Amino acid sequence: MRRWLSGRNGMTIREIERAADLLEGCLIGRDILVFEKIDSTMNEARNRVVLGAREGMVIAAEEQEAGRGRFDRSWRAEPGKDLTFSIVLTPESAHVPYMNMAAALSVSSTVSEASGLDTTIKWPNDVKLAGRKVCGILVESTITRGVVDHVVLGIGLNVNSTPALTPEIASTATSLYCETGRTFDRGRLLAGILRDFDRRYAQVRAGHSPTDEWASRLETLGRNVRVQWRDTFKEGAATSVDEEGNLILTTPDGAKQTVLAGEVTIQK
Repeated sequence: MRRWLSGRNGMTIREIERAADLLEGCLIGRDILVFEKIDSTMNEARNRVVLGAREGMVIAAEEQEAGRGRFDRSWRAEPGKDLTFSIVLTPESAHVPYMNMAAALSVSSTVSEASGLDTTIKWPNDVKLAGRKVCGILVESTITRGVVDHVVLGIGLNVNSTPALTPEIASTATSLYCETGRTFDRGRLLAGILRDFDRRYAQVRAGHSPTDEWASRLETLGRNVRVQWRDTFKEGAATSVDEEGNLILTTPDGAKQTVLAGEVTIQK
C-alpha cells in the first residue's frame, strides 16, 4: 500500500498508518492522500484522476475551504475533529446508482458499531444519528459518450465536533461525540468505513444489489413527505424505492410518481 501525507497539522502519522494497516489487501484505500488544507476533496480527486490516479484512491483533508454537499451547499467540518474524504471509483454504468447506497450503508454500519447507537438513512444519502444528520454523501459521475469514465464519492462525517455551536446547523446536525460524550479515533473510523465499503463495492461488482438492505434503513419510507427539486414540489406518501433508489410517492389522489432527486421534508 502506498501512503502520502501532505501538511503538518493534519491527521497524525500514527492515525494514517493505523488506518492503512487495517486496509491491507483492500482496493478501496490502497492509495491515501491527506491534506492539511484544500479547497475540496472532490476537486482534488478529479485532479488526481487526470494525473492517473488508481481506482480506490482516497483523498482526505483536515480543512476544506470550498467543501460542498448536495445542491452546491457548503459542508462545514471542524479541522482536526471530523472526517472529510473522497474516493475515486470506476464502476460499470449499471452500478453507479448503487454507489450512494453502498456508501450510506458502510457509514451507517460503522457509526452504529463504533457508537453503540442505531442509525438511519434519510433518502437519498444522509446518515442520521439520534434523529439528526451525522453524515452527508455526494456522488459525482463523469460520463463520456455514454460510458462512465469515473465516479468521485465524497463523504463528510461529524466525529468529535460540536455542531450545536454553529447556528446554521445546530437544530439539524449532530456528531458521534455529541451523542456519546466520547471522542473517537478518526483513523479507525476512516478505516472501518473504507473497509466496509470495499466489501460492498466488491459485492456490487459481483452482481449483488444493495437496494433492499439500503431501503430497510430508510427512515423516509412510510411517511408523508414533501420533495423539492429546484422550483418544483411534490407531496405524498413515500411508499417505496425502485431498484436504482428512486423514491416512489403515492399522491393524495392515489397516483404513483417516481422522484429521481430532491430535498425531502417529513410532514407532521
